[in-house]
Amino acid sequence: MGKIYYVMGKSSSGKDTIYKKLMKAYPRFRTIVPYTTRPIREGERDGVEYFFVDGERLREMQEAGQVIEVRSYDTKCGVWTYFTADDGQISLETHDYLVIGTLVSYQALREYFGEEKMAPVYIEVEDGLRLARAVERERRQAEPKYAELCRRFLADAEDFSEENLAGAGISRRFVNNDLDECLSEIEAYIRQ
Repeated sequence: MGKIYYVMGKSSSGKDTIYKKLMKAYPRFRTIVPYTTRPIREGERDGVEYFFVDGERLREMQEAGQVIEVRSYDTKCGVWTYFTADDGQISLETHDYLVIGTLVSYQALREYFGEEKMAPVYIEVEDGLRLARAVERERRQAEPKYAELCRRFLADAEDFSEENLAGAGISRRFVNNDLDECLSEIEAYIRQ
């Protein structure tokens, strides 16, 4: 029976880098590609990081009963919706999965599939370092969106509060001050 290893953390905690390195190191993992209505970012590919869809496609999938969880954010660039769908990608009878997402989406998948099928991988970084990483990443964009960076940074403090982490049953944390060390700890956790 398969498990869903669920990578999550505040923005700029390094979760995307960790996710990509784990995917390369563990080819047995399948992915669950989430959906979003936000615009595609430079360097992203449809069907890889996300399926980029419009509001009409989201409504169609909701009406078909395919949406496991959905979240909308009123960003500085408009309302962006993210969701996970039971669209044929997931077969826990035969495969393990590596997924990246939010605490809220983790909780929804845990409720949908059951706690025994979920393995949380919470990445943590000190806020000052995280903010410096976020500014540097945004600076490299063709059109930096610093106001949105600030909104995400502040929203993460609430979304990943100690109370919310405890409520989601997150007790194990992987501190990403040193990427190689953090990856070694996560790999030992996966091999258990």
